[in-house]
Amino acid sequence: MVPAALVGVDLAALLGRADEMVQACHTSVPIAENPGAWLGAVLGEGARNGRDKLTLVMPPELSTFGYWAEQLLAESTGKEGRGIIPIEGEALGDPSVYGNDRLFVAIGDHPGLDALASAGHPVVRIPFTDRLQLASEFFRWEFATAVAGHTLRINAFDQPNVQEAKDATNEILAGKQVDPTTDSPEAVLATLQPGDYIAITAYLPRDDSHIATLDAVRTALRDRYRAATTVGFGPRFLHSTGQLHKGGPNTGIFLQVVEPHGPALQIPGKPYTFGHLQDAQALGDLASLRAHRRRVARVTMAQLKQLAG
Repeated sequence: MVPAALVGVDLAALLGRADEMVQACHTSVPIAENPGAWLGAVLGEGARNGRDKLTLVMPPELSTFGYWAEQLLAESTGKEGRGIIPIEGEALGDPSVYGNDRLFVAIGDHPGLDALASAGHPVVRIPFTDRLQLASEFFRWEFATAVAGHTLRINAFDQPNVQEAKDATNEILAGKQVDPTTDSPEAVLATLQPGDYIAITAYLPRDDSHIATLDAVRTALRDRYRAATTVGFGPRFLHSTGQLHKGGPNTGIFLQVVEPHGPALQIPGKPYTFGHLQDAQALGDLASLRAHRRRVARVTMAQLKQLAG
């Protein structure tokens, strides 16, 4: 609310739109007419029936809403070997590159949705009116996530595996040694099965150049392997999709991208630099993935580009 006020958003109108969704999602409203309950039932039942790769398609005006929805869904549902895997930021492609593990949810109209629906892929379309709709979507998706969690028979209100990665990082900073060697990315990708997904976890600066490169790589990998793809920048993703990676279904193939750091920047009051901290977070994540028997390969940016061809 504070950032909205600072940029001049009409807060009364924003809250008014949120309240409209609150009333529409009231328990007295039947599920078929309840926008939050209906969406949650679709997400949950889709995941229960193998459509667990929730592909988010956002209008330009709400493009960054996908980051928030990704964290909400991954942290809330990715546990006990179950979960909804949000696919955020993946460009729409030809219908032939998608398997039967996809569910598309689009806010607004987008080129390509009709072709997906015609090819048999389930597509949920939420009408888009204006930017103030963001307020109503916040409530709709929170409500829907709680309903989806109930459908999946998990508690949507805890995140047991997030602390695990923090603890592993602290142990490494305290001197614990972790072997950074992994199988080659080619060997790990060779284990990919229908219904698996490829997660690129990049411990790199999140700048336009890296974003563009990783988007191109993920598209190439999706088209080659016919698998859903995600991209997360570390350490941010540890608090978003990180819970899903360890606690969700064991269908992920993780490509951890690491590169040498620039000039060392000391953390005030600590005996290590920001670079050392990031290295420890990457190794802690690697150790945690291994503990959950996940398939993971550490790669450089150059190796990742080679994989994409």
